[in-house]
Amino acid sequence: MHMAMIGLGRMGTGMATRLLRKGHELVVYNRSPEKSEELAEAEGAKAAMALEQAVQLLERPRILWMMLPSGQVVDEHIEKLLALLEPEDILVDGGNTHYIDDVRRAESAQKYGVNYLDVGVSGGIWGLKEGFCIMIGGPEQVFEQLKPFLHSLAPEDGYLYCGPAGAGHFVKMIHNGIEYGMLQAYAEGFSLLEHSPFARHLNFSRVSKMWNNGSVIRSWLLELAEEAFKKSSQLDDLSAWVGDSGEGRWTVQQAIQSSVPAPVLSLALMERFRSREENSFSDRFIAALRQQFGGHAVKKSD
Repeated sequence: MHMAMIGLGRMGTGMATRLLRKGHELVVYNRSPEKSEELAEAEGAKAAMALEQAVQLLERPRILWMMLPSGQVVDEHIEKLLALLEPEDILVDGGNTHYIDDVRRAESAQKYGVNYLDVGVSGGIWGLKEGFCIMIGGPEQVFEQLKPFLHSLAPEDGYLYCGPAGAGHFVKMIHNGIEYGMLQAYAEGFSLLEHSPFARHLNFSRVSKMWNNGSVIRSWLLELAEEAFKKSSQLDDLSAWVGDSGEGRWTVQQAIQSSVPAPVLSLALMERFRSREENSFSDRFIAALRQQFGGHAVKKSD
């Protein structure tokens, strides 16, 4: 039993490499063929130079796992693939897709008799070594067919069937929203340490390591913090600009639609937006009004 990996970014390459090293036969395709050729040479994958070739190299029922950026590029690939696939073939979207899009895409695939699974994947660049956490939505009997691959991709108890179309990406969306809140909490805590009277006595790498041994806030994120502080004790080699993949926004939108209070996750997203503003207008506005009503001191711009 083998499948094709479509899209060889960081996650796609890591997943493909892990599957190949676990003994699976894999066809790999990327719009820039160099990545496919590298995996073929280094790990024994079969490199496809076009989607048509990727389909032709697979036995039925074909399994094609897409690891593509969310949005239009996924729709474009699905449209092309549905014209090439046959009934009972399986199409998997493992990228960061909004779960609402999965429902629409599953219905489109069903018209062709093609099975569609939405799969949320977490693990980042560590997934190759540690395994990927995988959340699956779609027909349960189709999920069963993917188990040999999921068992190789994930650590023990690291994958879960979550429900019908959209469920996998919905659970992954909430996972990422929680991640935003956890990162913000750690960031604010270390910022308080940095601005404390005891800052010059504290080694933040050692603090991270200590908290990760017996503390109720121990986590893998603190392991990563320990390593980050080892490399740069004040993180002064980085700019204070934090991106977002979109899933945090979708989580906050879901909270609004469901009338479920999620203040921590919402504020964590707002803080990411704030990180991208230098000399923010809102901060200048507050300073100006504090001066107007209270005569508070302001700092003039250079």
